[in-house]
Amino acid sequence: MTRILHRGIGAELPYAASAQGVYITDTTGRRYLDGSGGAAVTSVGHAHPEVLAAMRAQIDSLCYAHTSFFTTDAAEALAEKLVDLAPEGLDYVYLVSGGSEAVEAALKMARQYFVEINQPQRRHIIARRQSYHGNTIGALATGGNAMRRQQFQPLLPETHHVSPCYAYRDRATDESPEAYAARLAEELEAKILELGADEVMAFVAEPVVGATLGAVASEADYFKRVRAICDKYGVLLILDEVMCGMGRTGTVFACEQDGVTPDIVTIAKGLGGGYQPIGAVMLSANIYASFANGSGLFQHGHTYLGHPVAAAAANKVVEIIARPETLANVNAMGARLQSGLEAALGASPHVGDIRGRGLFRGIELVADRESKTPFDPARKLHAKIKRQAMARGLISYPMGGTVDGIYGDHILLAPPYIIEPGEVDLIIERIAEAIEAAIAE
Repeated sequence: MTRILHRGIGAELPYAASAQGVYITDTTGRRYLDGSGGAAVTSVGHAHPEVLAAMRAQIDSLCYAHTSFFTTDAAEALAEKLVDLAPEGLDYVYLVSGGSEAVEAALKMARQYFVEINQPQRRHIIARRQSYHGNTIGALATGGNAMRRQQFQPLLPETHHVSPCYAYRDRATDESPEAYAARLAEELEAKILELGADEVMAFVAEPVVGATLGAVASEADYFKRVRAICDKYGVLLILDEVMCGMGRTGTVFACEQDGVTPDIVTIAKGLGGGYQPIGAVMLSANIYASFANGSGLFQHGHTYLGHPVAAAAANKVVEIIARPETLANVNAMGARLQSGLEAALGASPHVGDIRGRGLFRGIELVADRESKTPFDPARKLHAKIKRQAMARGLISYPMGGTVDGIYGDHILLAPPYIIEPGEVDLIIERIAEAIEAAIAE
């Protein structure tokens, strides 16, 4: 009998015993190909010798020092590396312990910024429907997934939502990508004006939407239009790269491919690669200066932020990610995964869309391809696919509620960046078999 409150009560989970490269092995000796990197966490693979060595060296010298008393070489080095790699204008780093923490800190950072510059009336947050920004109260309120929010709604602070950039379902057949992007930008501007142009604090978005939509990237110049609107009304642009960042889409920062620099960006997951819990918020010099020249502090903090062992692990992970050969492999294997999925599933009457960037790919499933009608949620198709994939030795990330938080099913694939061609082909083979078996159930 387990004493753990597992995510799903009563589930009989295999016991993970060891991991190497792109595989996890359970206590029975069965190997699972980590086709989703857990939850898009495992970036440089399991048991990478360079990361393990960096962690051991840090453990031998210092395991913990509270950031109200000390800084550390590990934390300072990680911050320097992130700033060097980030789009120009992201000049400072605030280290935390995960993605939800990063988003929560970013929201408080935005609010304090406006207090510091004497605009305390700015309080409204705008995000997008069918987004996911974390599970703490502030992050959950910001996210736009109806199912995740429903039972906690009475606890959630007010947040406003506009349409996602979800071309597969929302772009009209006679509408160009550019016209679609313009229409969505106009919707954001209208929402800012509705709430009061001098009362909106921030717009929050994922450059490539992960968990709730399944690797949906933006269309045309969408984010450039969004950036211009935020600048026009003095609204901070917060980009959530917790899932899609740190090399996952083929560039170190996902927003590089959209040609924009946010005021604040959140990162986690691939940042630590699964070796230690870590996340970070990167902020502009302008926001930093408002704190430095005002109250002299950021009124926030957690016990384990800037943890030296986590920082040492992340420092090495980021170094490996930034190597040209790593990102080249992400793009090459991402293209192989996309083309292989299209070849294996493109003609299926139950596969509506195959999409994504780099090693961040999504498959949206439909009951009818022509009408794009989703499956009945009572079938729990995504859960069946997960079970069928596990039975075939594949870890994948299927989710339900793709369309509106209730209807729709998709599968997210996000394997480690070190994956090889034969392993990509194995993911394609196994996920295709799992989909077919699950639909047949």
